[in-house]
Amino acid sequence: MNFPWTLLMFAGLAVPLASEAATCSRQSPAHTVALIELYTSEGCSSCPPADRWLRDLPQKFGADQLVALALHVDYWDYIGWQDPFASAKFTERQRQLSNLAGGSTIYTPEVFAGMRELRSWRNQAELEQRIKRINAQPAAAQIKLQMRSTGGSAVDVEASFALAPATPRGAAQQGIVAFYENNLLSAVRAGENQGVSLQHDRVVRFWSAPVVIDAQSGRATWKQTVNLPADWKRENLGVAALVQDAQLGQVLQAVAMPACF
Repeated sequence: MNFPWTLLMFAGLAVPLASEAATCSRQSPAHTVALIELYTSEGCSSCPPADRWLRDLPQKFGADQLVALALHVDYWDYIGWQDPFASAKFTERQRQLSNLAGGSTIYTPEVFAGMRELRSWRNQAELEQRIKRINAQPAAAQIKLQMRSTGGSAVDVEASFALAPATPRGAAQQGIVAFYENNLLSAVRAGENQGVSLQHDRVVRFWSAPVVIDAQSGRATWKQTVNLPADWKRENLGVAALVQDAQLGQVLQAVAMPACF
């Protein structure tokens, strides 16, 4: 596949490339990387321990083992504190994941591993077993993720998605690109966490619309210039991508890397 700028790809590595504008890239490994999604809220008093748990995951597991993301939901905002990182889009995704599992309610904190609920996330041994099982599966898809700084307030991001030859193809297979931010701080002034200072990592700040993977070729490409809001701290940003089967409720592959500028 041809790309609009020259990139050097190494499987499983984020590679900065020498150029006038900073460029970096990452390719997913041959095995499946576990996607961990934490659904959380600053308005939920039981969420800060889960936020800390997610923040520690990248120190306990390598980038080729898991991609950890925190998605803040908006259904706690009514109690008096509006979570600045919450989105109705994330609430809807949580409902979709719950429906796929046959659930009738959503709650926080709730954790999904590979789009499957992980109620035992607090149990380190069970968490390690789930990640190990996911990592043991050959990747059903490949992702090439690349980013190029324009030198201004925008970045060019491209993600190419390709299904493995043996992967059954259907209309529900999709690619998604996300930006996340670390070292976010909030002084909560209302709600269940009133008076508490919270720190968050891996907080999703941008979540693309699903990119349908062509059933015939098994490929799709997402390319976009993303304008970075002024309150996003560049040094704390990362970009992630995943391939999912929205009908089966399964993550076929995931990858993430620090942003480059």
